[in-house]
Amino acid sequence: MSRDKSKLLYAETHEWVDMSEEGGQKIATIGISDFAIEQLNDLVYMDLPEVGKTFDAGEEFGEVESVKAVSPLYCPVAGEVIEVHEGLPDNLDGLNDDPYDFGWVIKLKVTDDAGLGSLMDYPAYQKQCSESA
Repeated sequence: MSRDKSKLLYAETHEWVDMSEEGGQKIATIGISDFAIEQLNDLVYMDLPEVGKTFDAGEEFGEVESVKAVSPLYCPVAGEVIEVHEGLPDNLDGLNDDPYDFGWVIKLKVTDDAGLGSLMDYPAYQKQCSESA
C-alpha cells in the first residue's frame, strides 16, 4: 500500500494521521513526517506505547531520539492503541527511507475525533514547515 502524503492530516508537532474505517470503527494510523525526520537527523532510538494504552489528543505517546535531541511524539486524536509497529525501533533507517508507508508508528481505535479539527491539511502543513525551516 502506498500512502499519499498530500491526503494525510498533520499536527503542528509533525505527526501525520491517516484516517480509515475498519468494521465501523474509526482507525487512525499515526506516523512522523519526513520534515520532522530531516530535522531530527540520525535517529538512534524510539520508545513506543503498549497495545491497549489510551491517549487523549495532544498527549505524549512515545519519543524518538536522534544523535541531536530527544523529541516527544504526540497523539493527534484520542483513542486506544490497537497496533504498534514492532519492527520500527530496530529499523529506524526504514523510517528515514519511507516515513509514510513503512514508517507508521501506531494505530489507534479513535474514541474522540475532536482532535481532527485542529490538524492541518498538506498545503497548510507545507506552509508551516517552510516558515520554520
